Amino acid sequence: MRALLVEDDPLIGDGIKTALEREGYAVDWFCEGRPALDAMDAEPFSVMVLDLGLPDIDGLMVLEQARQRGSLPILILTARDAIEARIKGLDAGADDYVLKPFDLQELLARLRVIMRRAAGRASSATHLGELTIDETGHQVIWRGQSVQLSRREFALLVELSRQPGMVLSRPRLESLLYGWGEELESNALEVHVHHLRKKLDKAMITTVRGIGYRLNIDHLKAPCP
Repeated sequence: MRALLVEDDPLIGDGIKTALEREGYAVDWFCEGRPALDAMDAEPFSVMVLDLGLPDIDGLMVLEQARQRGSLPILILTARDAIEARIKGLDAGADDYVLKPFDLQELLARLRVIMRRAAGRASSATHLGELTIDETGHQVIWRGQSVQLSRREFALLVELSRQPGMVLSRPRLESLLYGWGEELESNALEVHVHHLRKKLDKAMITTVRGIGYRLNIDHLKAPCP
């Protein structure tokens, strides 16, 4: 999961970035709107947290241009508590908004909601055969047993589970797991896949040579009695 954070206040931005990273996100943080839009053109993101009061261009303009680029879930942060300002944000394409000052746990919960909505899910838990992934509780259940995963192992499993059976390319997975400026060793993705296979099942994730990886849907089904 990779989050695009656009916030010019250093204290607020640092607090949100830290909270998101604890939740398993890779975070790219920008203090201005134009570089954030450039980042959208260059990299895939799972969600955007957007402050409306930016120093270079108005956040509503960033929101409108982001919407022209696709359907990325977007949560706006604003100190503009007038109802007209909130309506403008929602009409411009925001999925939700949070008024400053705010509680970080509420912000995280609202992000989970808009991401579930974008994925067409009503619950925070994904059930794929005998595999259950609870994104809110950061829990994984495989064949009735709880499995402990690292932050990036969990994030990788979540990304694969969102498109089960589909091949996700190595560059896309690396982009979703690591933000700009994070050191990435050449075999990092393979190491995470290896650990997932060891902790869950070696046949759960299939390697498509020269392309990437996919979650093996057939292997997730319960065996016939």
